[in-house]
Amino acid sequence: MNLLLPHAILSALLASPPVALPIQEGLIDAGGVMVYYKTVGRGDPLVIVHGGPGASHDYLLPNLYAMARTHKLVFIDERGSGRSPRLPDPASYTVENMAEDVEAVRQALGLGRIALLGHSYGGVVAEAYALKYQQNLSHLILGSTFASTKALNRALARMKEQMPAADRARLDTLEKEGLFGKGQPWERGRYPEEYANLAWGPGYYPFLYGERPDANYVPSAGNTTISWELYRQMWGSHGEFVVDGNLVSVEYLDRLSTIKVPTLILVGDHDQSDPAMSKEMQARIAGSRLVVLPNSGHMTFVDQPEAFLKAVNEFLAH
Repeated sequence: MNLLLPHAILSALLASPPVALPIQEGLIDAGGVMVYYKTVGRGDPLVIVHGGPGASHDYLLPNLYAMARTHKLVFIDERGSGRSPRLPDPASYTVENMAEDVEAVRQALGLGRIALLGHSYGGVVAEAYALKYQQNLSHLILGSTFASTKALNRALARMKEQMPAADRARLDTLEKEGLFGKGQPWERGRYPEEYANLAWGPGYYPFLYGERPDANYVPSAGNTTISWELYRQMWGSHGEFVVDGNLVSVEYLDRLSTIKVPTLILVGDHDQSDPAMSKEMQARIAGSRLVVLPNSGHMTFVDQPEAFLKAVNEFLAH
């Protein structure tokens, strides 16, 4: 048995030795608000803000780890989300406060000018940050997001209309009956499981995936992983297909023209965040670039990982 590697393979291995990418985590004390962060890799900083609102950075992993080869990735769990402690007053869960938390992380870690990537709701936080702190940005990446809650509500209504008629009728009934305060004590602050399965199953799923649907996807899983106090404050209490919480303040379209930072906008071709919204954003941010990923829903970095990473890496290289 020949245990010697062929010369070509051995040469390739020697030319590209394994590299250890460091991981560090910690908490930033931002005026009494604790914000969890995790850094991965080396290089220029790329700060990454997750969606939800009220999710955590975990759903972005492991797909985004590949960018740690060229950048120091800084993942944040927004205030009250994931590993960041809940706050006693839900009224402090606002887009503006979360943009300030991004700035606190930048300052505390001494990052200097940063590239900032926001996915879904995280893109809204990234926009709010850019509108106030663009002098601290080298690049802005907006993934599957929106700049107008009015436009998002229209998109959500269209999604609901495309549900199977029986599912939509049952969804409407549950919404009319009220979605909270039901079941066991530990269930009363979140959606009933039946509603979660309908909304995040036949309601959302067609707009989440395309090329590579997640075989591990469980519609009701979000019912136990999201920060519900935060979600209800920001999204609202009347269901998945209307935003009537404090996110109604997000009407940035008329201000987007003030963003002068190099900007990349990414969206799936059948994204939950309607691609028409991304096209409108691209038209209003001078010099911005729009990439529409084919056969992709909201989870673009899962459906089209190679194309997603190629677009981001090429953008950050300039």
